[in-house]
Amino acid sequence: MTGTLTIAGLGPGDAAMVTPEVTAALAAATDIVGYGPYVARVQPRDGLTLHPSDNRVELQRAGEALRLASEGRDVVVVSSGDPGVFAMASAVFEALEDKPEWQSLAIRVLPGVTAMLAAAARAGAPLGHDFCAINLSDNLKPWAVIEKRLRFAAEADFAIAMYNPRSASRPEGFARALQILNEAGCGERLVTFARAVTTPEERIETVTLRDARPEMADMRTLVIVGNSSTRRVGRFVYAPRQAR
Repeated sequence: MTGTLTIAGLGPGDAAMVTPEVTAALAAATDIVGYGPYVARVQPRDGLTLHPSDNRVELQRAGEALRLASEGRDVVVVSSGDPGVFAMASAVFEALEDKPEWQSLAIRVLPGVTAMLAAAARAGAPLGHDFCAINLSDNLKPWAVIEKRLRFAAEADFAIAMYNPRSASRPEGFARALQILNEAGCGERLVTFARAVTTPEERIETVTLRDARPEMADMRTLVIVGNSSTRRVGRFVYAPRQAR
């Protein structure tokens, strides 16, 4: 097989945060595959075919990318942020499990700046000590699993980066997440709401968990709940390097 498949992260939004390695892969590609808004971030040019698709067809998208690569195309699957963090890298490898004839393809994963790292940098250093990331979408896992992980993360005193907090179709989930963390005794922890980081619509706001409201987040918001030691210094929020 002469084709290639690259799974690339486009970063959080600003073109300046796309890595040179990803930029080179996009320049060499014959085909770009991905969720429509992410594909739209790639500049059209002669010799490049764009394949935008809907948000909830990850496996079909991955299968299409593998097929194109098996036919000799140089394919780039694009994700926002990092492709290995709640994104397309896992979907491609899942699709590959059922296609042993494609497992000899030249496949590589190129990292990108994740939303949680971009958000943390804007806020200061709220992920400066142990932390975890939890996707609040229950499309691919039961809500009971999300609740369990939130409780354990709170008990372990992790800072928590929460992806996909609140969509129009499931507005109640984030409200429940805030309730769970308050019940776990996290009410005085600092919470940073980072919306549309690195774009012109960027908004950063930090409050205590007790004062956080569900409507402060949407699907363009990354929420970082600090650990019990997280504190402010001037306009910044940071987690001390030493644990209690």
